[in-house]
Amino acid sequence: MPLNRRQFIAVSGSLLLPACAATQPAPLPQVLRAGVSRQQLVPEQYPQTEVWSYDGRVPGPLLRAKQGERLRVLLANALPQASTVHWHGIRLPNAMDGVPHLTQKPVLPGGEFLYEFTLPDAGTYWYHPHERSQEQVARGLYGALIVDEPQPPEVDRDETWVLSDWRLDKTATDVADFDSNRFDLSHGGRIGNTVTINGRFTPIGGEFALRSGERIRLRLINAAAARIFRLKFDGHAAQVIALDGHPVAPHAMGEGVTLGPGMRADLIIDCMGRPGERFVVADTFYPRELRVMELVYRDEAPLRLKPLAAPMVLPPNPLAEPDAARAQRHDIRFEGGAMGALREAEFDGRRLGIQELVREHGIAWTINGVAQREHHHHHHHPLLVFKRGSHHVLALHNDTAWYHPIHIHGIAFRILSRNGNPVPLRPWADTALLAPRDRMEIAFVADNPGDWMFHCHVLAHQHGGMMASIRIE
Repeated sequence: MPLNRRQFIAVSGSLLLPACAATQPAPLPQVLRAGVSRQQLVPEQYPQTEVWSYDGRVPGPLLRAKQGERLRVLLANALPQASTVHWHGIRLPNAMDGVPHLTQKPVLPGGEFLYEFTLPDAGTYWYHPHERSQEQVARGLYGALIVDEPQPPEVDRDETWVLSDWRLDKTATDVADFDSNRFDLSHGGRIGNTVTINGRFTPIGGEFALRSGERIRLRLINAAAARIFRLKFDGHAAQVIALDGHPVAPHAMGEGVTLGPGMRADLIIDCMGRPGERFVVADTFYPRELRVMELVYRDEAPLRLKPLAAPMVLPPNPLAEPDAARAQRHDIRFEGGAMGALREAEFDGRRLGIQELVREHGIAWTINGVAQREHHHHHHHPLLVFKRGSHHVLALHNDTAWYHPIHIHGIAFRILSRNGNPVPLRPWADTALLAPRDRMEIAFVADNPGDWMFHCHVLAHQHGGMMASIRIE
């Protein structure tokens, strides 16, 4: 039957739409410019500090998207060094992981690199360099990446605290001992003397304003190069709802929430103080308690008189459940450092004594007896090789006198036990904090193909040998 003019236009348009849609360009990526800038980290009676930053500020811009969306970010490197961006905790394609000489070439000064990947899991994540990270992260190169759930829990505010520290001298200048300090290398790493939250020194005049009766979701990210935080919120019964981005059954955090470098926690806090009241947030991990923030209730009428009744439970992320009964088991030993028993190690194909390793090569740590220098991955075979889809349990042995937050790229794992005792809730994680002489079992499904970094996130320890890779094929 012949078509009239209106029918012809309608049919022609329907035929053309798919072709037009297929040729539409992808949305422009967000540009992250890594460069040198200055920032007022400490009170105004001191000078600004030279920092390395994304888009001229520390932390870098908060990147936010919804679960299942595609993230496109262009790194523009205006630093005096090569760099990359690693998307900490994201289960992404291997080529986007940002590890120099393992997943990509370093981005040279003046160069660019486009990162593009889908965000499979909701939660709190962050980004930072993996090229000379012991220096670049300590100088301020990091930022938050928030992936929102399709239906987030009901809260009045969603806030993010990026925790870090700095080693500043009396002129507020960052002390440039990133590679040369042998004490940091062989002990607890480069712990600074100035703690910041969101790029500001908070104990003097640092206030976080609250309204009585409101419920906040507070996302905590430890972006420090070595410092461990244990935050205690005086006068508030915070509930932990996620760790390392992944949901857990809501539970009270007790004496505090402990975060090693790279780790995150999401809290729900019902703020039931009275107008005008003030409460301290303290870091209690080290012997000297440190005040890091003050919660201050504004002098206004309460939003509500009793805690919000809405549920706090987050929907699970689409993670493959490991089956410990049929999993392959592997022992991983972390050795070295001051007050350790390590006497020699394999390094660049040779066995050398620990004193020579420290003195001549800046090496103090090993994984299964092998020390790896920074990102010389082409000199090393993978620590472990897994078949895609296989199930594994890693028995992590910390045979040192120091803490080690052990991070695995590209996967999430369940923490099963610590020192032979089952871990409550068996949380999902991507970074596990091992205490001195600790034993921990973790389990995962090797479902993301590629060569993945496996290292300590105390960045002086990573730089000093505690680094390897695993392969999923």
